[in-house]
Amino acid sequence: MFTIEHEFDATVITLVDEGHSPLQEDVSVHATESAVLINQYDPRTDSVLTIRLSPEQLSDLQAALNLPEGIYRTVRR
Repeated sequence: MFTIEHEFDATVITLVDEGHSPLQEDVSVHATESAVLINQYDPRTDSVLTIRLSPEQLSDLQAALNLPEGIYRTVRR
C-alpha cells in the first residue's frame, strides 16, 4: 500500500510494508525540484535514516528497475 500527498514544495509518497512478517518500517519519499529524500525510521537507533538523491539519480534508479544486469548510461535531453 502507498499514499501520495502533494504539499506546497514537494510530493510525498509513503510506502507501507504489507508483506509477510517481519514487516519493515514505512518508507517516505519526498520529491522536490532539486532533490529526492528517502526516509525510513530505524528502531534500533531510534532515528530516521535519510538518503538524498538528485532527480537524475532517481531517474536512473527508475530505469534500472526494468533492465537486465549490466552497465548503463542514460542520455538526458
